[in-house]
Amino acid sequence: MPVPRPRPPCDAMGQNMTLGSTGGRGTPLPPLPPLLLALALLAPWGSAGGSCPPRCVCASNILSCSQAVLSSVPAPLPRFTAVLDLSHNNVSRLRADWAPGRLAHLHALLLSHNGLSFVSTEAFAHVPHLRHLDLSSNRLRVLEENLFSDLTELEVLLLYNNEISSVDRTAFDNLGRLRKLYLGQNRIARFPLELLRDGSRLPQLTLLDLSANRLRSLPVGELQALPAWLRDRLYLHGNPLACDCPLFQLVARGHRRQLSAVMDFQEELRCLLPSAPAPVGILALAGRQPLNCSEAREAVQEAHLGDTVTLSCDTRLRGVRNRYWVTPEGDQVSEEGGNGSAALLANGSLQLRGLRPNDSGTYTCRVVGPLLNETLYVDLLVHNFTLHGPHDTLNTAYTTLVGCILSVVLVLIYLYLTPCRCCCCRGADKPPAPRDDSINSSVLSATPNHATGVPGEPCRSRSASTTGPGQNGRFKVGGTPQPPPRHGPKAQRKVSDPDSVSSVFSDTPIVV
Repeated sequence: MPVPRPRPPCDAMGQNMTLGSTGGRGTPLPPLPPLLLALALLAPWGSAGGSCPPRCVCASNILSCSQAVLSSVPAPLPRFTAVLDLSHNNVSRLRADWAPGRLAHLHALLLSHNGLSFVSTEAFAHVPHLRHLDLSSNRLRVLEENLFSDLTELEVLLLYNNEISSVDRTAFDNLGRLRKLYLGQNRIARFPLELLRDGSRLPQLTLLDLSANRLRSLPVGELQALPAWLRDRLYLHGNPLACDCPLFQLVARGHRRQLSAVMDFQEELRCLLPSAPAPVGILALAGRQPLNCSEAREAVQEAHLGDTVTLSCDTRLRGVRNRYWVTPEGDQVSEEGGNGSAALLANGSLQLRGLRPNDSGTYTCRVVGPLLNETLYVDLLVHNFTLHGPHDTLNTAYTTLVGCILSVVLVLIYLYLTPCRCCCCRGADKPPAPRDDSINSSVLSATPNHATGVPGEPCRSRSASTTGPGQNGRFKVGGTPQPPPRHGPKAQRKVSDPDSVSSVFSDTPIVV
């Protein structure tokens, strides 16, 4: 019995729908237009490019598998996928082989709300051109070393609302294009801020969210040294910070500069006082006991006569080059290079050379941006003395004071500590033995020595030696013996010995 041949599909009116066949009454249907046929063959979800995975929605190069109750990444993934949304699933582990092939076109990967607790350090080796990575609202606890080092083109990284308590300092290596890093609502007690210190590790970073973590203290000095365009979006609210005056100064300066991180969340910028039962506002610490912090003021830059100093225009507007300076005398410096002692540098800073006392004052930097303008003030104090080298010499006032003190000390030493040269002759009833002029008097002596022998007149100090004292307080060991007193007109002349000479080098006054 012959098998009946299957009939081609028909439309609702019973017409044959086979391409190239004839319709009712033998009339052939027109073929498909060539353009529609080419689009059908080049469709991305055709057999040549891959098919849309089950339970996913595919639109052009976007693959959305959100809320699909997936426990693993669907496979196979089309090679041309640019956006892959796997949020709100049950993908708890992201292994190195989650993408069996290289996804060169993928630039956005969404994995939020998955209960993700493990991410392999090789998980991103197959997606080198990823620019947006969302790992928020998961159960990640540790950011291991070199975790994101394969993502050299990454710009936005979302890690908020996890359980992260440890961040390795190498986890963000090679992220030279990263602009936004969200780490809020975690358990971070210490963040490696050295990543921001010199600007070489994350040079393009403009936003860092560390809010609602477990930070208890901050390196205020390092944070204050960061450029204003980074401090403008450095979010630190919601942390159990300990109250102190440096923290108040940091926040108060941000409030004075109208930084977004302070102005938008100033009610949530709180700290803990030992005597307070609840956190207090950081901006409310001004004059409050027990800290009694002083009002925040911009630091005054100090220099000395003849120095060269550079004033930085620390603006919030990054990349804006339209800026100029106004000196305290009202002169405007707007051209690079400048003239005289003031010069505008390529980075917008003002360099002053050969400082003088009248260079002190307030310098104004005005920045003109495409959307808003900003005016900054820098105070300069020039000290009225110079410094030479790293070991500074004593200034004039200090040298004068030291000289006066040394003079007083020398006078006191001269008055009280020099040997006694004169004394009152003991035994006024016994006049000293007269001596004649020495025939050996020094040729340097102007006049011979004479003694009157009058009682009560100053005489030379006596020695315990039996030979008698010599000139300048020296004692003679074997001097000339004293001759017996003579009578006559020359009785008052005394005999001197060779050691008892009247010299200009002697400190004994000459008695005439």
